[in-house]
Amino acid sequence: MTLFDLTGKLAVVTGARRGIGRAMARALAEAGADVIGVSANLEESGSDVEKDVVAAGRSFEAIRTDFADPEAVRALGAELAGRERPVDILVNNAGTIRRTPAAEHADTDWDLVLQVNLSAQFALTRAVGATMVSRGHGKVIFTASLLSFQGGINVPGYTASKHGITGLTKALANEWAPHGVNVNAIAPGYIATDNTQALRDDPARSQAILERIPAGRWGSADDLAGATVFLAASSSDYVSGTTLPVDGGWLGR
Repeated sequence: MTLFDLTGKLAVVTGARRGIGRAMARALAEAGADVIGVSANLEESGSDVEKDVVAAGRSFEAIRTDFADPEAVRALGAELAGRERPVDILVNNAGTIRRTPAAEHADTDWDLVLQVNLSAQFALTRAVGATMVSRGHGKVIFTASLLSFQGGINVPGYTASKHGITGLTKALANEWAPHGVNVNAIAPGYIATDNTQALRDDPARSQAILERIPAGRWGSADDLAGATVFLAASSSDYVSGTTLPVDGGWLGR
């Protein structure tokens, strides 16, 4: 069990208010980590994710940051990097999506998605990761996507950002692995969250997706729990630069 024991560790989880981020924060807390949750609209107290973490016997701190604001992200990175208690685990899960055919995809949508999903991830990881490198240990986990491997339909900005995440994962891993910092990513499959509501509400698309998934069901946010703890714990100390699909077998078809 010590391979998956996070007792005494401090984890930062972005996009922690709901869905996949909330499930990740809960899983880390149940493995022993204290959690700092970050989200644009996270309640200062009494949030569902806070209740999850406290119920697991761990401490929780809420930070509200808009990842569409580059200055706010840089300020968050500096604040976390300057704390007396260092961050051991950084989970970059915050993200957004805009669904529009490519020929109609507005510059504003493109810029927003790339900022939230890629540029903000790099800025925050650069700040927090530098402290991990200086200490000689740390774990960074990005949330990638099936669209880190495929093109998708009507989501050109999202696809570009998630391809970027897999490249960033490899680039940082190459530089930081010699310093004891593991950088990896998780690629969720079709998970039943707010981001996929439009797909699930479309009978034809939903049926086509289900027919392609060998597991025969949409995933739940809790299906990401095991992979998150694995990549955050000593169990993954020799895993570096990988993107781990958790997709019910989608990419194997």
